[in-house]
Amino acid sequence: MAVPERYAEIDFKPTQAMADAAARGLEYRRRGGGGGLTSREAGELGIGSGVQRAVSIKMRSRLSPTVVKQMVAFFSRHARNRDISPGKQPWEDRGYVAWLLWGGDPGRAWANARAREMARADEQAAED
Repeated sequence: MAVPERYAEIDFKPTQAMADAAARGLEYRRRGGGGGLTSREAGELGIGSGVQRAVSIKMRSRLSPTVVKQMVAFFSRHARNRDISPGKQPWEDRGYVAWLLWGGDPGRAWANARAREMARADEQAAED
């Protein structure tokens, strides 16, 4: 993955807290039978896969700037899924499982912070 030079100082490696949330999401998905799209399902819709994202985050693989932007968009669209729906177990709530697959609350904070760093780097590059 080639990262633009202006982003060289930005750490795109997911945190352990994100990895833990993604691993929990994968386990809940297995246990509950759903939540998050498979790669095939996501491809048909032209969007990112929660399962694919969870595996990358769990492995703490460096993510691309494009993925960071996808994460920010996901968390913005799915904020209502942050909490488990009343009367459901965590693995029964597909929205909550999807939230975890993308790194959960730590993932949202991390993606927003990376997006701010990228915006600053973009502004600096435009001034140079």
